[in-house]
Amino acid sequence: MALRFCFRNVISRGVCKVKNTKFLVLQNVNRNYSNISTASDGPDYDLVVIGGGSGGLAAAKEAASLGAKVAVLDYVTPTPKGTRWGLGGTCVNVGCIPKKLMHQAALLGDAIEDSQSYGWQFSNPENIKHDWGILRQAVQNHVKSVNWVTRVELRDKKVDYINGLGLFKDAHTVQTTTKQGERTITSKYFLIAVGGRPRYPNIPGATEYGITSDDVFSLEDSPGKTLVIGAGYIGLECAGFLRGLGYDATVMVRSVVLRGFDQQMAGLISAAMEERGVKFLRKCVPKSIEKAIDGKLLVKWTSENGQEFGDTFDTVLFAIGRRALTREMQVEKAGVQVAGDGEKIDAVNEQTNVPHIYAVGDVLYKKPELTPVAIHAGRLLARRLFGNSTVQMDYENVATTVFSPLEYGCVGISEEVALQRYGEDNVEIYHAYYKPTEFFIPQRSIAHCYIKVIAKRGGDQKVLGMHFIGPQAGEVIQGFAAAMKCNLTMNALMSTVGIHPTIAEEFTRINVTKRSGKDPNPASCCS
Repeated sequence: MALRFCFRNVISRGVCKVKNTKFLVLQNVNRNYSNISTASDGPDYDLVVIGGGSGGLAAAKEAASLGAKVAVLDYVTPTPKGTRWGLGGTCVNVGCIPKKLMHQAALLGDAIEDSQSYGWQFSNPENIKHDWGILRQAVQNHVKSVNWVTRVELRDKKVDYINGLGLFKDAHTVQTTTKQGERTITSKYFLIAVGGRPRYPNIPGATEYGITSDDVFSLEDSPGKTLVIGAGYIGLECAGFLRGLGYDATVMVRSVVLRGFDQQMAGLISAAMEERGVKFLRKCVPKSIEKAIDGKLLVKWTSENGQEFGDTFDTVLFAIGRRALTREMQVEKAGVQVAGDGEKIDAVNEQTNVPHIYAVGDVLYKKPELTPVAIHAGRLLARRLFGNSTVQMDYENVATTVFSPLEYGCVGISEEVALQRYGEDNVEIYHAYYKPTEFFIPQRSIAHCYIKVIAKRGGDQKVLGMHFIGPQAGEVIQGFAAAMKCNLTMNALMSTVGIHPTIAEEFTRINVTKRSGKDPNPASCCS
Protein backbone atom coordinates (compact mmCIF):
# COMPACT_ATOMS: atom_id res chain seq x y z
CA MET A 1 0.00 0.00 0.00
CA ALA A 2 2.83 2.40 0.87
CA LEU A 3 4.53 1.84 -2.48
CA ARG A 4 1.26 2.21 -4.36
CA PHE A 5 0.50 5.47 -2.52
CA CYS A 6 4.07 6.59 -3.18
CA PHE A 7 3.73 5.99 -6.93
CA ARG A 8 0.57 8.07 -7.09
CA ASN A 9 2.18 10.78 -5.00
CA VAL A 10 5.19 10.82 -7.36
CA ILE A 11 2.90 11.47 -10.30
CA SER A 12 1.29 14.45 -8.63
CA ARG A 13 4.18 15.92 -6.64
CA GLY A 14 7.43 14.40 -7.88
CA VAL A 15 8.54 13.58 -4.31
CA CYS A 16 7.39 10.95 -1.83
CA LYS A 17 8.28 9.69 1.64
CA VAL A 18 8.35 6.08 2.75
CA LYS A 19 9.49 5.50 6.31
CA ASN A 20 10.99 9.00 6.45
CA THR A 21 13.10 8.38 3.33
CA LYS A 22 12.96 11.05 0.64
CA PHE A 23 13.40 9.97 -2.98
CA LEU A 24 14.39 12.20 -5.88
CA VAL A 25 12.26 11.31 -8.88
CA LEU A 26 13.27 12.13 -12.44
CA GLN A 27 10.14 12.06 -14.55
CA ASN A 28 9.09 12.76 -18.11
CA VAL A 29 6.26 15.24 -17.83
CA ASN A 30 4.83 13.97 -21.11
CA ARG A 31 4.69 10.35 -20.00
CA ASN A 32 1.33 8.66 -20.42
CA TYR A 33 1.01 7.02 -17.00
CA SER A 34 -2.43 5.64 -17.81
CA ASN A 35 -0.72 3.18 -20.17
CA ILE A 36 1.69 1.82 -17.54
CA SER A 37 0.56 -1.01 -15.29
CA THR A 38 0.72 -0.34 -11.56
CA ALA A 39 -1.72 -2.82 -10.06
CA SER A 40 -0.36 -6.14 -8.89
CA ASP A 41 -3.43 -7.98 -10.21
CA GLY A 42 -3.06 -6.55 -13.75
CA PRO A 43 -1.21 -8.05 -16.73
CA ASP A 44 2.37 -9.25 -16.38
CA TYR A 45 3.72 -6.53 -18.70
CA ASP A 46 2.79 -3.24 -20.29
CA LEU A 47 4.30 -4.39 -23.59
CA VAL A 48 5.34 -7.81 -24.85
CA VAL A 49 7.35 -7.76 -28.07
CA ILE A 50 7.36 -11.00 -30.05
CA GLY A 51 10.50 -10.98 -32.15
CA GLY A 52 13.98 -9.76 -31.25
CA GLY A 53 14.87 -8.06 -34.50
CA SER A 54 15.59 -4.42 -35.23
CA GLY A 55 12.02 -3.11 -35.07
CA GLY A 56 10.98 -5.08 -32.02
CA LEU A 57 14.11 -4.21 -30.07
CA ALA A 58 13.81 -0.51 -30.93
CA ALA A 59 10.22 -0.46 -29.67
CA ALA A 60 11.10 -2.43 -26.54
CA LYS A 61 14.00 -0.17 -25.53
CA GLU A 62 12.05 3.01 -26.24
CA ALA A 63 9.05 1.80 -24.25
CA ALA A 64 11.26 0.81 -21.32
CA SER A 65 12.93 4.24 -21.34
CA LEU A 66 9.44 5.74 -20.99
CA GLY A 67 8.76 3.71 -17.86
CA ALA A 68 6.91 0.71 -19.30
CA LYS A 69 7.46 -2.85 -18.11
CA VAL A 70 8.60 -4.70 -21.22
CA ALA A 71 9.50 -8.22 -22.29
CA VAL A 72 11.01 -9.43 -25.57
CA LEU A 73 10.47 -12.98 -26.79
CA ASP A 74 12.88 -14.21 -29.43
CA TYR A 75 13.61 -17.65 -30.86
CA VAL A 76 15.39 -18.67 -34.06
CA THR A 77 14.16 -21.84 -35.76
CA PRO A 78 17.18 -23.48 -37.42
CA THR A 79 17.35 -23.54 -41.22
CA PRO A 80 17.12 -26.89 -43.06
CA LYS A 81 20.94 -26.82 -43.02
CA GLY A 82 20.92 -26.32 -39.24
CA THR A 83 22.05 -22.68 -39.22
CA ARG A 84 20.91 -20.62 -36.25
CA TRP A 85 21.94 -17.35 -34.64
CA GLY A 86 21.58 -15.10 -31.64
CA LEU A 87 19.51 -12.10 -30.59
CA GLY A 88 19.21 -9.23 -33.04
CA GLY A 89 17.13 -10.49 -35.95
CA THR A 90 17.87 -10.83 -39.65
CA CYS A 91 19.77 -7.55 -40.15
CA VAL A 92 22.46 -8.20 -37.56
CA ASN A 93 22.87 -11.92 -38.07
CA VAL A 94 22.06 -12.91 -41.66
CA GLY A 95 21.20 -9.68 -43.45
CA CYS A 96 22.44 -6.11 -43.76
CA ILE A 97 25.52 -6.34 -41.55
CA PRO A 98 27.24 -9.53 -42.78
CA LYS A 99 26.16 -8.66 -46.34
CA LYS A 100 27.81 -5.23 -46.17
CA LEU A 101 30.97 -6.72 -44.68
CA MET A 102 31.28 -9.27 -47.49
CA HIS A 103 30.46 -6.59 -50.05
CA GLN A 104 33.29 -4.52 -48.56
CA ALA A 105 35.63 -7.50 -48.81
CA ALA A 106 34.86 -7.72 -52.52
CA LEU A 107 35.38 -3.97 -53.02
CA LEU A 108 38.78 -4.26 -51.34
CA GLY A 109 39.73 -6.82 -53.98
CA ASP A 110 38.90 -4.24 -56.65
CA ALA A 111 40.92 -1.64 -54.74
CA ILE A 112 43.97 -3.91 -54.65
CA GLU A 113 43.76 -4.29 -58.42
CA ASP A 114 43.27 -0.53 -58.95
CA SER A 115 46.11 0.35 -56.59
CA GLN A 116 48.74 -0.92 -59.02
CA SER A 117 47.71 1.76 -61.48
CA TYR A 118 48.26 4.30 -58.71
CA GLY A 119 51.82 3.16 -58.12
CA TRP A 120 51.43 0.49 -55.45
CA GLN A 121 53.73 -2.43 -56.18
CA PHE A 122 53.37 -6.08 -55.19
CA SER A 123 56.18 -8.59 -55.51
CA ASN A 124 53.82 -11.27 -56.83
CA PRO A 125 50.45 -9.72 -57.79
CA GLU A 126 49.27 -13.02 -59.27
CA ASN A 127 49.67 -14.70 -55.87
CA ILE A 128 47.22 -12.38 -54.12
CA LYS A 129 44.20 -14.50 -53.17
CA HIS A 130 41.26 -14.41 -50.84
CA ASP A 131 40.70 -16.75 -47.87
CA TRP A 132 36.99 -17.48 -47.29
CA GLY A 133 37.62 -18.99 -43.87
CA ILE A 134 39.29 -15.85 -42.51
CA LEU A 135 36.49 -13.62 -43.81
CA ARG A 136 33.78 -15.92 -42.49
CA GLN A 137 35.33 -16.01 -39.03
CA ALA A 138 35.82 -12.24 -38.92
CA VAL A 139 32.21 -11.64 -39.94
CA GLN A 140 30.84 -14.13 -37.41
CA ASN A 141 33.01 -12.67 -34.63
CA HIS A 142 31.52 -9.25 -35.31
CA VAL A 143 27.98 -10.64 -35.43
CA LYS A 144 28.44 -12.39 -32.09
CA SER A 145 29.80 -9.22 -30.53
CA VAL A 146 26.64 -7.40 -31.62
CA ASN A 147 24.51 -10.24 -30.17
CA TRP A 148 26.24 -9.73 -26.83
CA VAL A 149 25.92 -5.94 -26.84
CA THR A 150 22.22 -6.29 -27.66
CA ARG A 151 21.61 -8.53 -24.66
CA VAL A 152 23.52 -6.17 -22.40
CA GLU A 153 21.45 -3.24 -23.66
CA LEU A 154 18.21 -5.03 -22.82
CA ARG A 155 19.50 -5.86 -19.35
CA ASP A 156 20.61 -2.28 -18.72
CA LYS A 157 17.22 -0.95 -19.80
CA LYS A 158 15.42 -3.47 -17.56
CA VAL A 159 13.80 -5.25 -20.51
CA ASP A 160 13.11 -8.93 -19.81
CA TYR A 161 14.63 -11.10 -22.56
CA ILE A 162 12.92 -14.47 -22.98
CA ASN A 163 14.59 -16.92 -25.35
CA GLY A 164 11.44 -18.66 -26.46
CA LEU A 165 8.98 -18.83 -29.34
CA GLY A 166 5.90 -16.72 -28.58
CA LEU A 167 2.56 -18.30 -29.53
CA PHE A 168 -0.76 -16.55 -29.06
CA LYS A 169 -3.11 -18.43 -26.77
CA ASP A 170 -5.74 -15.71 -26.99
CA ALA A 171 -5.86 -11.95 -27.59
CA HIS A 172 -4.33 -11.18 -24.17
CA THR A 173 -2.00 -14.14 -23.62
CA VAL A 174 1.06 -15.66 -25.24
CA GLN A 175 2.62 -18.98 -24.42
CA THR A 176 6.27 -19.84 -24.71
CA THR A 177 8.60 -22.71 -23.92
CA THR A 178 12.10 -22.00 -22.63
CA LYS A 179 14.80 -24.12 -21.03
CA GLN A 180 13.06 -23.47 -17.74
CA GLY A 181 9.78 -24.91 -19.03
CA GLU A 182 6.46 -23.66 -20.32
CA ARG A 183 5.35 -20.15 -19.46
CA THR A 184 2.20 -18.09 -20.00
CA ILE A 185 2.50 -14.30 -20.29
CA THR A 186 -0.13 -11.56 -20.29
CA SER A 187 0.29 -7.96 -21.40
CA LYS A 188 -1.63 -4.77 -21.96
CA TYR A 189 -0.13 -4.42 -25.45
CA PHE A 190 1.51 -6.87 -27.84
CA LEU A 191 3.84 -6.05 -30.69
CA ILE A 192 4.30 -8.55 -33.52
CA ALA A 193 7.82 -8.07 -34.88
CA VAL A 194 8.81 -11.55 -36.02
CA GLY A 195 9.97 -10.53 -39.49
CA GLY A 196 10.33 -13.17 -42.18
CA ARG A 197 12.45 -16.02 -43.49
CA PRO A 198 13.53 -17.00 -47.02
CA ARG A 199 11.26 -19.13 -49.19
CA TYR A 200 12.26 -22.41 -50.81
CA PRO A 201 10.80 -23.52 -54.16
CA ASN A 202 8.68 -26.63 -54.28
CA ILE A 203 11.12 -28.70 -56.33
CA PRO A 204 13.00 -31.94 -55.58
CA GLY A 205 16.21 -31.36 -53.63
CA ALA A 206 15.54 -27.73 -52.69
CA THR A 207 15.67 -28.02 -48.90
CA GLU A 208 18.05 -31.01 -48.93
CA TYR A 209 20.77 -29.35 -51.00
CA GLY A 210 19.98 -25.66 -51.33
CA ILE A 211 20.86 -22.81 -48.99
CA THR A 212 19.60 -19.24 -48.54
CA SER A 213 20.96 -15.96 -47.24
CA ASP A 214 20.31 -17.44 -43.78
CA ASP A 215 23.22 -19.83 -44.40
CA VAL A 216 25.70 -18.21 -46.77
CA PHE A 217 27.47 -15.93 -44.28
CA SER A 218 28.41 -18.81 -41.99
CA LEU A 219 29.38 -21.49 -44.51
CA GLU A 220 32.34 -23.47 -43.20
CA ASP A 221 33.66 -24.19 -46.68
CA SER A 222 34.00 -21.67 -49.49
CA PRO A 223 30.90 -21.59 -51.70
CA GLY A 224 32.80 -22.26 -54.91
CA LYS A 225 30.83 -22.21 -58.16
CA THR A 226 27.45 -20.82 -57.11
CA LEU A 227 24.02 -20.63 -58.71
CA VAL A 228 21.85 -17.90 -57.21
CA ILE A 229 18.19 -18.51 -57.99
CA GLY A 230 16.31 -15.22 -57.81
CA ALA A 231 17.14 -11.74 -59.11
CA GLY A 232 15.85 -9.48 -56.35
CA TYR A 233 18.25 -7.32 -54.40
CA ILE A 234 19.32 -10.17 -52.10
CA GLY A 235 20.16 -12.41 -55.05
CA LEU A 236 22.13 -9.72 -56.85
CA GLU A 237 24.02 -8.69 -53.74
CA CYS A 238 25.05 -12.28 -52.95
CA ALA A 239 26.08 -13.01 -56.54
CA GLY A 240 27.96 -9.70 -56.64
CA PHE A 241 30.13 -10.21 -53.58
CA LEU A 242 30.75 -13.88 -54.41
CA ARG A 243 32.03 -12.92 -57.86
CA GLY A 244 34.08 -10.13 -56.30
CA LEU A 245 35.71 -12.68 -53.97
CA GLY A 246 36.72 -14.75 -56.99
CA TYR A 247 33.96 -17.34 -57.26
CA ASP A 248 32.02 -18.31 -60.36
CA ALA A 249 28.53 -16.82 -59.90
CA THR A 250 25.38 -17.26 -61.97
CA VAL A 251 21.98 -15.64 -61.41
CA MET A 252 18.82 -17.40 -62.58
CA VAL A 253 16.07 -14.90 -63.42
CA ARG A 254 12.45 -16.08 -63.60
CA SER A 255 10.95 -12.85 -64.90
CA VAL A 256 12.71 -9.49 -64.36
CA VAL A 257 15.73 -8.22 -62.45
CA LEU A 258 14.99 -6.13 -59.35
CA ARG A 259 11.20 -6.28 -59.55
CA GLY A 260 9.69 -3.19 -57.96
CA PHE A 261 12.71 -1.00 -58.75
CA ASP A 262 13.13 1.36 -61.69
CA GLN A 263 13.62 -1.03 -64.60
CA GLN A 264 16.05 1.14 -66.56
CA MET A 265 18.30 1.22 -63.50
CA ALA A 266 17.81 -2.53 -63.00
CA GLY A 267 18.97 -3.15 -66.56
CA LEU A 268 22.08 -1.08 -66.01
CA ILE A 269 22.88 -2.93 -62.78
CA SER A 270 22.60 -6.37 -64.40
CA ALA A 271 24.68 -5.17 -67.36
CA ALA A 272 27.37 -3.88 -64.97
CA MET A 273 27.38 -7.23 -63.17
CA GLU A 274 27.70 -9.13 -66.46
CA GLU A 275 30.64 -6.89 -67.34
CA ARG A 276 32.28 -8.02 -64.11
CA GLY A 277 31.77 -11.70 -64.90
CA VAL A 278 28.43 -12.58 -63.28
CA LYS A 279 26.38 -14.80 -65.61
CA PHE A 280 22.61 -14.49 -66.03
CA LEU A 281 20.15 -17.21 -67.01
CA ARG A 282 17.09 -15.23 -68.06
CA LYS A 283 13.47 -16.42 -68.18
CA CYS A 284 14.42 -19.71 -66.55
CA VAL A 285 12.80 -21.80 -63.81
CA PRO A 286 14.57 -24.48 -61.70
CA LYS A 287 13.13 -28.00 -61.86
CA SER A 288 15.31 -30.13 -59.57
CA ILE A 289 18.57 -30.45 -57.65
CA GLU A 290 20.44 -33.73 -57.29
CA LYS A 291 23.68 -34.54 -55.55
CA ALA A 292 26.25 -36.24 -57.75
CA ILE A 293 28.73 -38.89 -56.59
CA ASP A 294 31.53 -36.29 -56.47
CA GLY A 295 29.45 -34.07 -54.18
CA LYS A 296 28.59 -31.52 -56.86
CA LEU A 297 24.98 -30.37 -57.24
CA LEU A 298 23.31 -31.09 -60.57
CA VAL A 299 20.67 -28.46 -61.26
CA LYS A 300 18.10 -28.85 -64.02
CA TRP A 301 16.00 -25.98 -65.29
CA THR A 302 13.73 -25.01 -68.16
CA SER A 303 13.71 -21.90 -70.31
CA GLU A 304 10.60 -19.91 -71.26
CA ASN A 305 10.13 -22.03 -74.38
CA GLY A 306 10.20 -25.26 -72.35
CA GLN A 307 13.70 -26.36 -73.31
CA GLU A 308 15.53 -28.18 -70.51
CA PHE A 309 19.09 -27.41 -69.42
CA GLY A 310 21.44 -28.57 -66.69
CA ASP A 311 24.77 -27.80 -65.05
CA THR A 312 26.70 -28.64 -61.91
CA PHE A 313 27.45 -26.25 -59.06
CA ASP A 314 29.12 -26.35 -55.66
CA THR A 315 26.42 -24.20 -54.03
CA VAL A 316 22.81 -23.38 -54.89
CA LEU A 317 21.46 -20.32 -53.11
CA PHE A 318 17.74 -19.49 -53.19
CA ALA A 319 16.76 -15.82 -53.11
CA ILE A 320 13.18 -16.05 -54.36
CA GLY A 321 11.49 -13.96 -51.71
CA ARG A 322 10.62 -14.11 -48.02
CA ARG A 323 7.58 -15.14 -46.02
CA ALA A 324 6.27 -13.48 -42.87
CA LEU A 325 6.32 -15.69 -39.76
CA THR A 326 2.76 -14.96 -38.62
CA ARG A 327 1.50 -18.52 -39.03
CA GLU A 328 4.15 -19.86 -36.68
CA MET A 329 2.93 -17.59 -33.88
CA GLN A 330 -0.75 -18.51 -34.33
CA VAL A 331 -2.05 -14.95 -34.78
CA GLU A 332 -5.49 -16.33 -35.62
CA LYS A 333 -5.95 -17.36 -31.99
CA ALA A 334 -5.64 -13.68 -31.04
CA GLY A 335 -8.12 -12.70 -33.73
CA VAL A 336 -5.49 -10.89 -35.81
CA GLN A 337 -6.42 -10.82 -39.48
CA VAL A 338 -3.83 -11.29 -42.21
CA ALA A 339 -3.86 -9.81 -45.70
CA GLY A 340 -4.75 -11.55 -48.93
CA ASP A 341 -1.37 -13.26 -49.12
CA GLY A 342 -2.27 -15.21 -45.97
CA GLU A 343 0.86 -14.10 -44.12
CA LYS A 344 1.29 -10.35 -43.77
CA ILE A 345 -0.71 -7.98 -41.58
CA ASP A 346 -2.51 -5.03 -43.13
CA ALA A 347 -2.20 -2.66 -40.17
CA VAL A 348 -3.20 1.00 -39.94
CA ASN A 349 -0.50 3.03 -38.21
CA GLU A 350 0.99 -0.30 -37.05
CA GLN A 351 -2.30 -1.20 -35.28
CA THR A 352 -3.92 -4.50 -36.28
CA ASN A 353 -7.66 -5.17 -36.28
CA VAL A 354 -7.24 -6.13 -32.60
CA PRO A 355 -6.77 -2.68 -30.98
CA HIS A 356 -4.12 -3.64 -28.40
CA ILE A 357 -2.03 -5.74 -30.81
CA TYR A 358 0.41 -3.94 -33.09
CA ALA A 359 2.93 -4.94 -35.76
CA VAL A 360 6.11 -3.46 -37.21
CA GLY A 361 8.72 -4.48 -39.75
CA ASP A 362 8.61 -7.09 -42.48
CA VAL A 363 5.31 -8.60 -41.30
CA LEU A 364 3.45 -5.49 -42.49
CA TYR A 365 1.57 -5.68 -45.78
CA LYS A 366 2.87 -3.49 -48.63
CA LYS A 367 5.35 -1.61 -46.46
CA PRO A 368 9.10 -1.26 -47.17
CA GLU A 369 10.97 -4.30 -45.82
CA LEU A 370 13.94 -2.33 -44.53
CA THR A 371 15.66 -2.30 -41.15
CA PRO A 372 15.60 1.50 -40.63
CA VAL A 373 11.86 1.52 -41.42
CA ALA A 374 11.17 -1.07 -38.72
CA ILE A 375 13.37 0.75 -36.20
CA HIS A 376 11.76 4.13 -36.80
CA ALA A 377 8.23 2.72 -36.77
CA GLY A 378 8.95 0.80 -33.55
CA ARG A 379 10.26 3.85 -31.72
CA LEU A 380 7.39 6.07 -32.84
CA LEU A 381 4.87 3.43 -31.78
CA ALA A 382 6.41 3.16 -28.31
CA ARG A 383 6.26 6.93 -27.93
CA ARG A 384 2.58 6.95 -28.88
CA LEU A 385 1.75 4.15 -26.46
CA PHE A 386 3.77 5.39 -23.48
CA GLY A 387 4.88 8.95 -24.15
CA ASN A 388 1.76 10.82 -25.28
CA SER A 389 3.24 11.33 -28.75
CA THR A 390 1.00 11.63 -31.80
CA VAL A 391 3.72 11.31 -34.47
CA GLN A 392 2.96 8.60 -37.04
CA MET A 393 5.38 6.70 -39.25
CA ASP A 394 5.75 8.09 -42.78
CA TYR A 395 6.38 5.23 -45.20
CA GLU A 396 6.76 7.48 -48.26
CA ASN A 397 10.09 8.47 -49.83
CA VAL A 398 12.19 5.94 -47.94
CA ALA A 399 15.67 5.65 -49.44
CA THR A 400 17.34 2.32 -50.07
CA THR A 401 20.46 0.91 -51.72
CA VAL A 402 21.23 -2.30 -53.57
CA PHE A 403 24.80 -3.23 -52.64
CA SER A 404 25.66 -4.74 -56.01
CA PRO A 405 29.29 -4.39 -57.18
CA LEU A 406 28.39 -1.03 -58.72
CA GLU A 407 25.85 0.17 -56.16
CA TYR A 408 22.36 1.46 -56.86
CA GLY A 409 20.73 3.95 -54.49
CA CYS A 410 17.26 5.42 -54.88
CA VAL A 411 14.59 7.42 -53.09
CA GLY A 412 11.05 8.19 -54.23
CA ILE A 413 9.24 6.62 -57.16
CA SER A 414 10.48 4.93 -60.33
CA GLU A 415 10.07 6.29 -63.83
CA GLU A 416 7.39 3.66 -64.55
CA VAL A 417 5.33 4.63 -61.51
CA ALA A 418 5.70 8.35 -62.25
CA LEU A 419 4.45 7.97 -65.82
CA GLN A 420 1.56 5.77 -64.72
CA ARG A 421 0.58 8.06 -61.84
CA TYR A 422 0.97 11.49 -63.47
CA GLY A 423 1.06 10.85 -67.22
CA GLU A 424 3.93 11.42 -69.65
CA ASP A 425 3.01 15.05 -70.32
CA ASN A 426 3.22 15.91 -66.62
CA VAL A 427 6.60 14.31 -65.82
CA GLU A 428 10.13 15.45 -66.67
CA ILE A 429 13.01 12.94 -66.58
CA TYR A 430 16.48 14.40 -66.10
CA HIS A 431 19.40 12.03 -66.65
CA ALA A 432 23.16 11.90 -67.09
CA TYR A 433 26.12 9.58 -67.35
CA TYR A 434 29.18 10.65 -65.38
CA LYS A 435 32.84 9.78 -64.75
CA PRO A 436 33.94 9.09 -61.17
CA THR A 437 37.37 10.68 -60.73
CA GLU A 438 38.76 7.57 -59.02
CA PHE A 439 37.97 5.51 -62.16
CA PHE A 440 40.22 7.58 -64.45
CA ILE A 441 43.71 6.21 -63.72
CA PRO A 442 42.85 2.48 -63.48
CA GLN A 443 40.61 3.01 -66.54
CA ARG A 444 37.64 1.29 -64.97
CA SER A 445 34.46 1.11 -67.01
CA ILE A 446 32.14 4.09 -66.64
CA ALA A 447 29.52 2.72 -69.03
CA HIS A 448 26.97 2.19 -66.25
CA CYS A 449 27.63 5.19 -63.99
CA TYR A 450 24.28 6.89 -64.41
CA ILE A 451 21.89 9.18 -62.51
CA LYS A 452 18.25 10.05 -63.02
CA VAL A 453 15.92 12.58 -61.42
CA ILE A 454 12.16 12.34 -61.92
CA ALA A 455 10.21 15.55 -61.42
CA LYS A 456 6.82 17.10 -62.03
CA ARG A 457 6.61 19.49 -64.97
CA GLY A 458 5.67 23.09 -64.30
CA GLY A 459 6.48 25.49 -61.51
CA ASP A 460 9.61 24.70 -59.52
CA GLN A 461 9.32 21.05 -60.60
CA LYS A 462 8.91 19.03 -57.42
CA VAL A 463 11.26 16.04 -57.35
CA LEU A 464 9.44 12.70 -57.29
CA GLY A 465 12.36 10.29 -57.44
CA MET A 466 16.15 10.19 -57.48
CA HIS A 467 18.21 7.26 -58.78
CA PHE A 468 21.99 6.81 -58.65
CA ILE A 469 24.29 4.06 -59.89
CA GLY A 470 27.92 4.28 -58.86
CA PRO A 471 30.40 3.98 -55.98
CA GLN A 472 29.09 4.65 -52.46
CA ALA A 473 25.51 4.98 -53.70
CA GLY A 474 24.08 4.58 -50.22
CA GLU A 475 26.17 7.44 -48.85
CA VAL A 476 25.14 9.66 -51.76
CA ILE A 477 21.40 8.99 -51.73
CA GLN A 478 20.97 9.35 -47.95
CA GLY A 479 21.49 13.11 -48.00
CA PHE A 480 19.16 13.61 -50.94
CA ALA A 481 16.51 11.56 -49.11
CA ALA A 482 16.48 14.23 -46.39
CA ALA A 483 16.14 16.90 -49.09
CA MET A 484 13.16 15.09 -50.60
CA LYS A 485 11.48 15.00 -47.17
CA CYS A 486 11.75 18.80 -47.35
CA ASN A 487 9.97 18.84 -50.74
CA LEU A 488 13.05 19.20 -52.93
CA THR A 489 12.49 20.86 -56.31
CA MET A 490 14.56 20.86 -59.49
CA ASN A 491 14.93 24.62 -59.05
CA ALA A 492 16.52 24.08 -55.61
CA LEU A 493 18.67 21.18 -56.88
CA MET A 494 20.02 23.16 -59.82
CA SER A 495 20.68 26.12 -57.52
CA THR A 496 22.85 24.00 -55.23
CA VAL A 497 26.61 24.33 -55.61
CA GLY A 498 28.28 20.94 -55.62
CA ILE A 499 31.42 19.77 -53.84
CA HIS A 500 34.13 19.11 -56.40
CA PRO A 501 35.33 16.56 -57.28
CA THR A 502 32.70 14.20 -55.86
CA ILE A 503 30.20 11.83 -57.37
CA ALA A 504 27.33 13.30 -55.35
CA GLU A 505 27.78 16.65 -57.10
CA GLU A 506 26.56 15.05 -60.32
CA PHE A 507 22.99 15.56 -59.08
CA THR A 508 23.63 19.32 -58.92
CA ARG A 509 25.01 19.35 -62.47
CA ILE A 510 22.13 17.46 -64.06
CA ASN A 511 20.31 19.44 -66.76
CA VAL A 512 19.56 17.18 -69.75
CA THR A 513 16.04 15.77 -70.07
CA LYS A 514 15.02 12.66 -71.93
CA ARG A 515 12.37 14.73 -73.69
CA SER A 516 15.06 16.96 -75.22
CA GLY A 517 16.83 14.08 -76.93
CA LYS A 518 20.22 15.61 -76.09
CA ASP A 519 23.29 13.50 -75.30
CA PRO A 520 23.45 12.79 -71.54
CA ASN A 521 27.16 11.89 -71.63
CA PRO A 522 29.54 14.38 -69.95
CA ALA A 523 31.90 16.43 -72.07
CA SER A 524 34.28 17.47 -69.26
CA CYS A 525 34.70 16.86 -65.56
CA CYS A 526 35.45 20.49 -64.66
CA SER A 527 33.22 22.64 -66.84
